[in-house]
Amino acid sequence: MKFIIVTGGVMSGLGKGITAASIGRILVDMGYRVVPIKIDPYINIDAGTMNPFQHGEVYVLKDGTEVDLDLGHYERFIGIELTGEHNITTGKIYKNVIEKERNGDYLGQTVQIIPHITDEIKRWIRDVARSKDADICLVEVGGTVGDIESMPFLEAIRQMHNEERAEDFLLVHVTLVPLDSGGEQKTKPTQHSVKELRSLGLHPDVIVGRCKEELESSTKKKISLFCDVPVEAVISAKDADDIYEVPILFKKENLDKYLAKKLNLENKANSSKWDEIVSRLKNARNEVSIAIVGKYMDVRDAYISIREALKIAGIYNDARVVPIWVDSEEFERFDEMEIDADGILVPGGFGQRGIEGKIRAITYARENDIPFLGICLGFQLSVIEFARNVLGYDDANSTEFGETEHPVIDLLPEQRGIEQKGGTMRLGEIEIIIKPNTIAHSLYKASRVYERHRHRYEVNPRYISEFENSGLIFSGYSQDGKRMEILELPENRFFFATQFHPEFKAKPFSPSPPFLGLVKAALEYRREVYG
Repeated sequence: MKFIIVTGGVMSGLGKGITAASIGRILVDMGYRVVPIKIDPYINIDAGTMNPFQHGEVYVLKDGTEVDLDLGHYERFIGIELTGEHNITTGKIYKNVIEKERNGDYLGQTVQIIPHITDEIKRWIRDVARSKDADICLVEVGGTVGDIESMPFLEAIRQMHNEERAEDFLLVHVTLVPLDSGGEQKTKPTQHSVKELRSLGLHPDVIVGRCKEELESSTKKKISLFCDVPVEAVISAKDADDIYEVPILFKKENLDKYLAKKLNLENKANSSKWDEIVSRLKNARNEVSIAIVGKYMDVRDAYISIREALKIAGIYNDARVVPIWVDSEEFERFDEMEIDADGILVPGGFGQRGIEGKIRAITYARENDIPFLGICLGFQLSVIEFARNVLGYDDANSTEFGETEHPVIDLLPEQRGIEQKGGTMRLGEIEIIIKPNTIAHSLYKASRVYERHRHRYEVNPRYISEFENSGLIFSGYSQDGKRMEILELPENRFFFATQFHPEFKAKPFSPSPPFLGLVKAALEYRREVYG
């Protein structure tokens, strides 16, 4: 087993996740099985309760674990499905150690950060790596070197470095190379970051320099000299036009060859499939715009999987998808507003803020026959919009937002009475039955599919027959028939919504069917309107 550790310095948000995912893609293209692990030093057990404004998207894995958005990058770049064991947090580690202490596993020892916390970290990493029968374990350490909360994890990595053979362990350090006012590339932040790393007993094997432009030869030589790494191990990571280009840029920097040399690897496959995907992305012959009507507009990473799913669907429709960001709160402030886009997407979310703006966007899509996709909350609001404007129930609403005479979205009877917050959440991959002769069936080409969920409220069963008698078709439902999963309006060119989150399963080699349907319909709409 070989281990590649990715750390970061200077500042957060440099792109450690994309760097780690890109290294994973390079190794997969070389023919190796890669298992990624993300270390998040926060004390939360998982990302489920985190504010999207602070942390971006909460990504849901197949087993229902709510995690950092970087695991979404891993799944998309490496082409695998992960579970909760691939995400380590301080909360998880301390919880395990405290439970062991309470059970007497430490035989009366004084439980300390070293060795007990660090041993638990090392055990977790090695157990996951072995259980997945991988060739290479790729570990990203969140935060930056020098953060107090990262110290136990970096100490565990230091110990692993001493315990593993030199050819089985490699440390990649991602740093910032800023430009001064005169456009000169400055290496001091990198020097200080590496100095901090070395003070912890760790030495980088590879330095990835993030810069707006390609690192100059003189900059690489300076980093090599002051940070004690070969010039060939200083990798330029300039701002890419698209994140999927990063593995290709790394290969141009010969990172694949350096990894092979340091870890004693051979290029067993030399696949070019990723290059083909990126080529199709960059050379798309068409363009289509999709309005994303959301309420977390200040942090676009809150919708990162939706953005990527649209991009991937564009690749398979020979189109470049241009997202148009629409603030749902702004949309509800004015008497009349138009959405100038070829398609409309209303994503998920929680809470009442911005709801009426999203409903107005759904009305606009339905009445003007603009291709529409609703996801999770977007699905529920499509039900509410139909009840208000077609069935005539003006006060129709969800009980999530308060009391109403027509609770078309509600908790099911078996969900009520669960007091613990989040106890009624449906999370993870769940089977969906799809009706034949529907849009859903034509998209999925299957009668049973599995998609990932993250929600609490459901379509109220007592209204289902009334909806369907009025033209709204529920074309997907749970195995027990109690929960509605997909809705569609056959009379519209494309009006489709899902209770689940299809964006979480979209990958460059396996696009999401609902997103494919939206982009295809939007292209046809654009050609019809603009010729």
